[in-house]
Amino acid sequence: MTIAALIVAAGRGVRVGGGQPKQWRTLKGLRVADWTLDAFAKSKVDHIVLVLSPEDQDVRESFASIPGLIFATGASDRAGSVLNGLTVLQEYEVDKVLIHDVARPCVSHGLIQQVIDSLDSNPAAAPALAVSDALWIGAKDEVTGTQDRSGLFAAQTPQGFQFDAILAAHLAHPGGAADDVEVARAAGLDVAIVPGEPDNIKITTPGDFARAERILGTEMDIRLGNGYDVHRFGDGDFVTLCGIEVPHNKGLQGHSDADVGMHAVTDAIYGALARGDIGRHFPPSDPQWKGAASKIFLNHAANLAQEMGFSISNVDCTLVCEHPKIGPHAEHMRAEMAGILNISIERVSIKATTSERLGFTGRSEGIAAVATAALVKT
Repeated sequence: MTIAALIVAAGRGVRVGGGQPKQWRTLKGLRVADWTLDAFAKSKVDHIVLVLSPEDQDVRESFASIPGLIFATGASDRAGSVLNGLTVLQEYEVDKVLIHDVARPCVSHGLIQQVIDSLDSNPAAAPALAVSDALWIGAKDEVTGTQDRSGLFAAQTPQGFQFDAILAAHLAHPGGAADDVEVARAAGLDVAIVPGEPDNIKITTPGDFARAERILGTEMDIRLGNGYDVHRFGDGDFVTLCGIEVPHNKGLQGHSDADVGMHAVTDAIYGALARGDIGRHFPPSDPQWKGAASKIFLNHAANLAQEMGFSISNVDCTLVCEHPKIGPHAEHMRAEMAGILNISIERVSIKATTSERLGFTGRSEGIAAVATAALVKT
C-alpha cells in the first residue's frame, strides 16, 4: 500500500499581511511550509508532493533536507493545482493520497493517521469539527437572522482519497470547487467524516500566527542521552573527577586528564543530540588533546546543544569506585559542572556507589561513571 501526501502551496495568501505569501512567513523560527511538511515527513507516507506557484520555484533548494520531495507547478486556482499534483503522482503507483493545505501547519500525526486508517474502508475521508456555536445571518454589520447548526461541520484537511478515484473525479470536474471533498462528492464518492482537531487551524488572519505559535509551542522535543566511561588507576597523588582534583594515592590514566565523570556527562549530551561521542569530536589520535582538561569537551557539548536549539534540563552522574570517597567533594563537583554547563546547580546531580568489591572497580583497579542528560528544544 503506497501512500502519498499532496501539499497545496501555490496560493499567494497575501491578505494575511507580511508582504509575502503566508506559507513563506516565519512561524516560531521556521516557515509555515516547513512546519507543514515536517508533520507529513514524520508520518507514514511514502511520497510528498509540494505544489508551488510558478513565482515560487526558486524555493525548491530550501527543501533539500526532505529526501525524495516531489515538486509540481501550481495552476490559476486550487483545483488546477491539485490536479497538477495528482498528475505528477501518477508515475509513483499511489494507492492513497492525502491532500492538505500548506496553511495548516499544526496538523497532528494522530489526525494524519486517522485519515489514512479511514481509507481502509472508505473511498474518501476528511476531518471536520461539528459546529457548536450559534450561527447568525448578517448584513451591514447587523444580525438579520439565525441559521440552524444541526448537521453542520467545519471542514479541515488533510482530506484523504483512493488515488485513482480522486484523480478521475478531478479530471471530470468543471472547476470552482471549494475543496476536494466537493470534487469527490460531485463524482459520486461517499466521504467519511473523521473527527477533526481544534488545533488544526488554517492560518487566514494575522492573529492566526500568534495562535499557531502557541499550539506549536506545546509540542515539546525532549531528548535523553546516556554516557559511560572507564579509566584505570596509575601513578599519581590525585584524581580529577567532575572537574575537581580529589586527593588519592593513585591517579587516573587517559589521553586527556582522564576525568571519567565529565567524560560520561559529555557523551550523554552528545548522545541526546545524536552526535556521536567524545572520540568523534576530539580523536585520541590527535596529539593536541593529550593531557587536555575535560571541561573543553563538556563545554563543546553544551555549546553544540545550544547551537542545535536545545537547553540542558538536567544531568545525573554516578561515579562507581571503592576509593576515593566522593561524598565530601560532591557539592564542589556539582558547582563546577553547573558552571561549565551554564545551568543551575539544582539541575546537576553527582553521586557515587561501590560495586561491592566486585569487578575491576571492586578491586580498585579504576573508576567507572554512568551519566544521563535530558535536553529540551527551546
